[in-house]
Amino acid sequence: MTRKDGLALLALALALGVGAPASAQPGNADKGKEIYDRRCTWCHGAEGDGGGASKDFLNPPPRDFTSGNYKIKTSWFEEMAPADEDVFRMIRDGMPGTSMPGWGDILGEQDMWDLVAYVKSFAGFDAPPAKMVDFGTQVQSSAESIEQGRKLFEDGDRCVECHGKSGKGSLSKRLKGDAGERTWPRNLTKAWTYRGSAEPKDIFTRIATGIAGTEMPSFADPKSSKKLSIEEMWHVANYVASLAKTGKPVDPGNTVIRASRLDGALPATVDDERWGGFAPTTFYMVPQIIGKERYFLPSNDTITVRAAYNDEAIALLLEWDDRTKSMPGDAAAEKIADAPIAEDAVAVQLPVVIPGEMEKPYFGMGDAARPVNIWHWKSGPAGGTETVGLLSSRGFKEIEKRDPAAVGLVAKSAYADGTWRVLMVRPLATQEGGNDIQFVQSKFIPVAFAAWDGSNNSEKGSRHTMTTWYWLLLEPAAGARPMIAALLTALLVGAGLVWWARSAARGRSTAS
Repeated sequence: MTRKDGLALLALALALGVGAPASAQPGNADKGKEIYDRRCTWCHGAEGDGGGASKDFLNPPPRDFTSGNYKIKTSWFEEMAPADEDVFRMIRDGMPGTSMPGWGDILGEQDMWDLVAYVKSFAGFDAPPAKMVDFGTQVQSSAESIEQGRKLFEDGDRCVECHGKSGKGSLSKRLKGDAGERTWPRNLTKAWTYRGSAEPKDIFTRIATGIAGTEMPSFADPKSSKKLSIEEMWHVANYVASLAKTGKPVDPGNTVIRASRLDGALPATVDDERWGGFAPTTFYMVPQIIGKERYFLPSNDTITVRAAYNDEAIALLLEWDDRTKSMPGDAAAEKIADAPIAEDAVAVQLPVVIPGEMEKPYFGMGDAARPVNIWHWKSGPAGGTETVGLLSSRGFKEIEKRDPAAVGLVAKSAYADGTWRVLMVRPLATQEGGNDIQFVQSKFIPVAFAAWDGSNNSEKGSRHTMTTWYWLLLEPAAGARPMIAALLTALLVGAGLVWWARSAARGRSTAS
C-alpha cells in the first residue's frame, strides 16, 4: 500500500467515525438532566440511585450513579472517577448482556456529552481522574504469550477461584456486589457478554482496574499478593481473549437442528467421540415471563443441541454452561447457592402431532387443540440419582405426568468445568401414537427447550429460562438419488448452453 493509499483510507475512517475513541467534549449538565429525565429514570431512578421502576426486573440491577462505582473505566484502580470518554462509550454503545442499550442511534453526540456531565454529577465528579491505566508496551498475542497467560491465570487459583479452570465461571465461592446483591463471575468463553468488549486492550483494562462494586480486584494493586506486572497482565489478557473465541455463539440464521442419519448404533454416552462430527445448533434462552410464576433474573443464557437417529430411535445431546452443579443436600453446593437450592434441570418440548402447515402449538406448554410432549431431566440430590420425566401438556393448567419407561425415554448426563451435557434418547415410534410424537424423517418438527439453574434464585417450576419454537429435521440418508438428480440437472444445463451457443452462432452467420 502506498502512502497516498494509506492517507485515503485514514480519511475514509475518520469520515465514518471509525478507528478512534470519542474525544471528550464539554457537556452541559442542565441539558443532560432533560435527556436523563426522559430516557434514563425508568431504570436508574430520578435520583440516579438505581431505584427506577424496573429495578426489580433487571439482572444485573441498574447502576447506582450516586455510589460513584463505575465498572467499565480506564482511570487508575485507586481513582473513583471515570474518564468522560468511559461514560460516553457506555451511553453510546450500551453494555452487552445487560438491559443497558446503546443510545448512539437515538441521541446526538452533543446530547450524549451533556448526559455524561449530568450522570457524573450524581457522585460529585466534577474533575477528570488524576491518573489513567498504564498500558506500558502491549504484548502481541502469540502461542507463547497465551501459554504464559494460562499459567498466570491458574497460578495459586489467581483467577480460577471465581472463573474456574475452564474460564466458564464455575466458581468455588459465593460472590456479591457492594449493595449485597448476588453476582456471578463472567463466563470468559462468551465474548458477546463482555461489558467492555473482548479485545485484549479492554481485557487488560479490567485486569488492571478491577471492576468497582464487585469482587473482581485490581491485579495492578501493589498491596495484593496476586499482583501482576504490566507484561504479565498482557499475557493474561491474551489468554482470556483466546478463551473468548471458544464459546458457541448464536447464529440467528441457524434455526434448524439437523439430526444425522446413522446406520449403526446411536451414541450411548455424552462423551462418545462421534458427537463431535454432528453439527451443533445454539439458541438463546430468555426468562419465562408469560405465565405465573414469572421470572426475571436468569443465569443460563444459551443452549447447544446436536442430534442423531437410526432406524429405531433418536438421540438429542443438550449442552449448556452452568456455573454450579446444583445438588440439594450437598454442603459445598448449598454454600454457593441461593437458598433454598434446587436441582439443575433441562426440558425438551415437542408437538404430539407434527403440524402439516406453519401453525404450531402455543410455545408455552401447548394448548387445548395442539398438545405437546415434554421430556424433563433433573440432576438429582446429593447421594441420589438423576431422573427423567415425561409430561403431556395442553397448557399451563392441564399437565399429565406419565411414565417415561413406558415409551422408552432414557437420559444420561455429565457435568464438568461449568458445563452440563445431557443425552436424551427415545424410540422414533411409540405404542401410544395418540399421546406421543411419532418421529419421521424429512419433516420440519417444532422443538423448544427450557433450563433451570438450581443455585440461582431458586429456579424451579415456572422459574426458568426457555426458547421459542425452533426446528428439528431428521435428514435422510445420502444415497444415489441426489447424485443422479444432480447429474441430470448438469446435463440439462449443459445441453441448454450448447443449444444457446449454436443458436447465437447461426444468428450471427445469418446477419453477416
